[in-house]
Amino acid sequence: MKISREQIEHVANLARLNLTEEEKQRFTTDMEAIITFADQLNELDIKEIEPTAHVIPIQNVFRKDEAKPSFDRDALLANAPSKADGCFSVPKVVE
Repeated sequence: MKISREQIEHVANLARLNLTEEEKQRFTTDMEAIITFADQLNELDIKEIEPTAHVIPIQNVFRKDEAKPSFDRDALLANAPSKADGCFSVPKVVE
């Protein structure tokens, strides 16, 4: 597919880019190469290939959601410099 200079200028305008004449020429060439490559990919026969999200098989790495007993609150607060009503007590930093 042929990319025109006007298309590059339009995209640059949408992106609020100020391109020099040299950059417009380079981007025109680069965009043509990208679209040519994408066209080559469209020619591949992928009817027998199953869609995947990853190249290698990945399994769930999360642990099972099981109810377990919590830590002892008094033991957790044993080294707290200040505590109140079973919670850490910190100085107010917002007025």
